[in-house]
Amino acid sequence: MIRFGIIGTNWITDELIRSAQHIEDFQLTAIYSRTEKKGREFAAKYGVEIVYTNIEEMAQSDQLDAVYIASPNSFHAEQSIMFLQNGKHVLCEKPIASNPAELEKMISTAKKHNVLLMEALKTTLLPNFKAVQANLNKIGKVRRIFANFSKYSSRYDAYREGTILNAFNPDFSNGSLMDLGIYCVYPLVVLFGEPKKVHANAVMLDSGVDGSGSLILQYDDFEAVLTHSKIVNSYIPSEIQGEDGSIIIKEISTPENVEIRYRDGELEKIGQPYTVPSMYYEVEEFINLIKSGKTESKVNSYENSLITARILAEARRQIGLTYPADLI
Repeated sequence: MIRFGIIGTNWITDELIRSAQHIEDFQLTAIYSRTEKKGREFAAKYGVEIVYTNIEEMAQSDQLDAVYIASPNSFHAEQSIMFLQNGKHVLCEKPIASNPAELEKMISTAKKHNVLLMEALKTTLLPNFKAVQANLNKIGKVRRIFANFSKYSSRYDAYREGTILNAFNPDFSNGSLMDLGIYCVYPLVVLFGEPKKVHANAVMLDSGVDGSGSLILQYDDFEAVLTHSKIVNSYIPSEIQGEDGSIIIKEISTPENVEIRYRDGELEKIGQPYTVPSMYYEVEEFINLIKSGKTESKVNSYENSLITARILAEARRQIGLTYPADLI
């Protein structure tokens, strides 16, 4: 059994636990929360007895093998490094760090202490993403990619009424690009590597973060057009457009309906329905790596995370979005 600690008591941690409970070797052992009351309430849902309000004490605990970090983005690097230094494996929510410099420190710490560090970007580990990879050759030479993830944030209503929650506060390294745009960027990096050029635009909010935006990533033979938003919904699927056909992907973050439309009109469905919750696969990958003694994922690798972090940092530079974490 791999004994997990959880940092964060929000909906995403509920989703991860719900998914991980399908994995035989997952054992939820401890919860961290800033307040005892909230931590106890969250732990009680899963029958967990150990609750920490001191994160250093949790990192030093001999009752944990690994930790899942789902705190605000700005805390990812500091918290990950603390656990890595104490010999704990770290599965850290996306974006794994505020900037490339933070990520490089995290990676060097993981290597020094011979422990696993992995970005919890679920998309690239899903079976339907693997189906995209396996069938990419069928559409001929790729000429354009359109990726779209635009989802009205549940916290935007409060923003419109004058209350700025964490999701729209630059102090926490947030915004549309970091929170949603990454779902367009990371899969592209896994499929095609680092682009030659990055061009970014954004709609900036008064709080200082981007509410929505777009990127054009230039590769040798094609361009990728990416759109993202936390202030509007979009129902347009994503596409990988080739000379002989296009792969159409519904819901880029969690590809469900994936199909190829060939130039001659033929339609081929290549996606399959999921039989387990979508976050299952990232936890499975993480646990399998630990059990096999490996300290890096081949899919959500250090290099793929670094390339993604560089793209996000360059895009932020172009739109004028700086975080306090960038100034340290």
